[in-house]
Amino acid sequence: MADAFSLIHIIKAKESDIPTINFIAHEVWPVTYRDVIPQEQIVYMLDWMYSPESLRKQMLDEGCTFFILLENNQPKGFASYSNLSHRIFKLHKLYVSTISQRSGSGRKLLDTVINEVSLEGGGELQLQVNKKNPSCGFYKKLGFVVLEEAVFDIGNGFVMDDFIMTKKV
Repeated sequence: MADAFSLIHIIKAKESDIPTINFIAHEVWPVTYRDVIPQEQIVYMLDWMYSPESLRKQMLDEGCTFFILLENNQPKGFASYSNLSHRIFKLHKLYVSTISQRSGSGRKLLDTVINEVSLEGGGELQLQVNKKNPSCGFYKKLGFVVLEEAVFDIGNGFVMDDFIMTKKV
């Protein structure tokens, strides 16, 4: 867990940071989602969204901007966002290492994204979060509200059962 003496800073990720993002995702997802979705779905989604090829496509072809959170120069989290449409942006990912959760690191990542969205002329930030994910409370505490509920078929017999949340920025 981050303490009062931890040095935390956030950097914009580059293509060379893809292995770091992949590593953090593979560390966080099995713990975060073990009581939320089946293990088989965790494996499927990690491959689908966090393979080096998928991350490269998100960065280079789909316009996603990634940030990495460093704690004492060690990568401990990441976030990504993109522009959906005029003034509406989407937070695609926000994950913090299990040992750094509940330390304010997630909020620092989110604040960084919100600041960037604002600088880019955004007026709204949306996100999707699994209805059973404990982070729903984190987002509500920071001013996000549920816009709608949605179920997405992601293939292989799996679905994402999510809240779509939004916040004015």
